[in-house]
Amino acid sequence: MNKLDKQFSKKALVAIIITTKNEEDVLARLLESIKNQTYKNIKTVVVDNNSTDKTVEIAKKYTKSIYRYGPERSAQRNYGAKKSRGEYILFLDADMQLTKKVISECVKKAEENPKIGGIIIPEQSIANSFWEKVKAYERSFYNLSGDESVDAARFIRRKAFEKVGGYDESITGPEDWDLPENVKKKGYEIIRVKPLIYHYERVKNLFSLVRKKYYYGLRSSKYLEKHGISPISSKTIYFMRPVFYKNWKRLLGNPTMSVAMLIMFFFETLGGGLGYLKGKLNG
Repeated sequence: MNKLDKQFSKKALVAIIITTKNEEDVLARLLESIKNQTYKNIKTVVVDNNSTDKTVEIAKKYTKSIYRYGPERSAQRNYGAKKSRGEYILFLDADMQLTKKVISECVKKAEENPKIGGIIIPEQSIANSFWEKVKAYERSFYNLSGDESVDAARFIRRKAFEKVGGYDESITGPEDWDLPENVKKKGYEIIRVKPLIYHYERVKNLFSLVRKKYYYGLRSSKYLEKHGISPISSKTIYFMRPVFYKNWKRLLGNPTMSVAMLIMFFFETLGGGLGYLKGKLNG
């Protein structure tokens, strides 16, 4: 344990909330990465949405704090936060893996400045299939220096979390953006650290991406109206994100992936748009 970790190890408790549903193929990797953190004052909580595989069995090897709750990610995260203690909360998806100093760096920054309400941890995609590589190519642009249209804080000060009432359970998909935006409105700062989270892309095919965006689009209108965001903006229309125009030379330098990304954007936007319209019609 280095000096930094000794300095903070007996102070701030970090609750890590992991939401799961049939995650037996990926969960152990994440839990191992939590176990191997240089910062040790951690409590891991798994909130499972009625998995039918070995997810819970795997989780039991790493933590006793396992709960069954649903129906959606926002509700699971709020439940996990209620069932945990700690000055800070880190919300993770099961298909992630932490590099060793993620938590120590987040705690260090947060302890230095009480005005920090949330911390963005950059993600690096790990991909195997073609469309996973296309999605990873897209995300690599955001990780160059961060991008406000997609960045979302996962490490949250509990006081800030409680002040905003946690995640809005009426929102599924954009809740990752909604929470830190609510935190900022309470006067807190959102910062970014350097240590990475590895995010293992799981994309079966192009249709699976369309279906996912359609599902998220069903409740996106609630998020957009809540924050006064136009449905035609860089938040919703991938083609409008400035990061791609700022890096046009990189796009031209990799024409195959760039064209594939544009095709992916077209179908994702179509799926999200149809979901948005259906959600509006259904109220």
